[in-house]
Formats: sequence, C-alpha cells, structure tokens
Amino acid sequence: MQLALVIPNYNHQQAIKMTLAQLAPLNLTCYLINDGSNDDTRHLLCELAKQYPWVKLIHHPFNRGKGAAVTSGLRAAFADGFSHALQVDADGQHDLNDIPAMIAEAQAHPKALISGLPQYDESVPKGRLYGRYITHFWVWIETLSFDIKDSMCGFRIYPLAATEQLFLSQALGERMDFDIEILVKLFWQGVSVKHLPTRVIYPEDGTSHFQGVKDNVRISAMHTKLFFGMLRRLPQLLTRNKQTDASTH
Repeated sequence: MQLALVIPNYNHQQAIKMTLAQLAPLNLTCYLINDGSNDDTRHLLCELAKQYPWVKLIHHPFNRGKGAAVTSGLRAAFADGFSHALQVDADGQHDLNDIPAMIAEAQAHPKALISGLPQYDESVPKGRLYGRYITHFWVWIETLSFDIKDSMCGFRIYPLAATEQLFLSQALGERMDFDIEILVKLFWQGVSVKHLPTRVIYPEDGTSHFQGVKDNVRISAMHTKLFFGMLRRLPQLLTRNKQTDASTH
C-alpha cells in the first residue's frame, strides 16, 4: 500500500500548523490544497510547504468548495502513483492518534474505504448532530443497507483506483455534499465501507465553513438525486445485499 495524505484548506490558519506538525512523524507525502484562501492563509501555506518538504501544495485560484479540494488532492495522489489517500480536515477536529489504526485497517482491507465513526463530546453543535441523523437515514435508504454508519466524517482512507474510476464516470458535488455523495456512489460501485470509532471535537476557536441554509438545500437536492439513483439500481442492490447476507451466515 502506497499511502498519501490529502488536506483541504480554506482560511484555516490556526489549526493547520499544529496538524502538519502532528503528521510529520508519519513521513507521508501530503497534498495540501489551498482552496482559494485569503492572502494571509495562502502565504502561511506557502511557508509551511517550504518548511515541510513532504508537503505538495496545490492552489485553487478561487474557492471551489471542500469537495473540489479533496477531489484535486485525491486525483493528484493517484496520478503520482499512490494506491490510497488519507483525508484529514484542516480544522483540528480529528484525533490524529487514530491514524495508525486506520492504516492497519486499510492494509487488512485494501479495496475498502476506511471511515472514521465519530464519537462526539459536548462541543458538537446540536443542529449539526441532528442533521447527521437525518442524513444517516437517507443514506440507509439510498444504499438499502446499514453498512454505512456515518457518511459525513471527513477522516477516511480512499482506495484510489476505485475512486478514480468513479471520478471518470460521474460528476460529484464540490461542496459539503461531497463526503456523502462519494461514499454512496462508491458503495454503489461495489466498494465496501469499514468504520473505526474516532473522537471528534469542535474547537472553541475553530472556523466552520458549513453554510446552514445553502448547504442544507444542496444536501437535500443531492439526497433526492441519490434516491432516484437507488431506484435505477434497485435489482443490483437487492442482489448484492442477498449475497452479503448469505456470506455472513
């Protein structure tokens, strides 16, 4: 397994320095995507890329969205010959101490997508928490399966060959709908999903780029499309689920 890191960044200045310092001992190539950040952030990222020679900085000339930034990183890693990519958010929410366990799980299941299963503390905004439950419900309908226990966690390891195959065949959302949509469509493509519990916090000084109304409307529209996509794949999904049930008994 050839593993790279992918970190999307839009105006996260405080947490990114600490995140890169924590990742340094892993000695992994890191694709750090500047998604149209302001000048201060862009200058900081350029300095960090000079400080850490294992960081490859990719610039978007304007803000395209988290999904577009992750896509740029994943495709760059695949083009450079990596087999897997670990996505880490830049805002300090993820417990990077869980990375060795995620890598071990990916090595044991190299064709699967490995996703964190968030374990929240009291810092999580209640609105975001309830919204996740609604998305979980729709994802279970869209996949006719409970295999995806969380579809919104941005702490995951992608199998890049299967992911590139998806990118070449379909257009995906470029903003906060991306994490959900790519997981569902990879599942439709036959990629299994494995979860590992991981602690997720919302730092007091953290900056969220989730746009309440706009992103909720965008995610709702995506779920509508995925629902009809599920109907087109109904025989395929039912057959797959029967085969899965048979193999577990």
